[in-house]
Amino acid sequence: MVQPSAHASHILVKSKGEATQLANNIGKLKEFQKTARKKSSCPSSQKGGDLGWFRKGQMVQEFEEAVWSIPLNTVSTPIKTQFGYHLIWVHERGE
Repeated sequence: MVQPSAHASHILVKSKGEATQLANNIGKLKEFQKTARKKSSCPSSQKGGDLGWFRKGQMVQEFEEAVWSIPLNTVSTPIKTQFGYHLIWVHERGE
């Protein structure tokens, strides 16, 4: 059976405070992408935080749980992983 997949972008920062502050200023995808380019410490920042499509099981657990539970096309609350704090934007999910 093929695992479900998702297309998401993220912003990675060091602190929950910074992530919360950034999230409060993001309402649209364009703002998310602009913020990712400026603030994210992940190499995906070059692409506005875009991680492309990935299958269930490919990301760390906390990130994965958020991707499958947050509403589409909105910015998540800060999600803590071993890498730092993520803000996640899920574009699409496929079964």
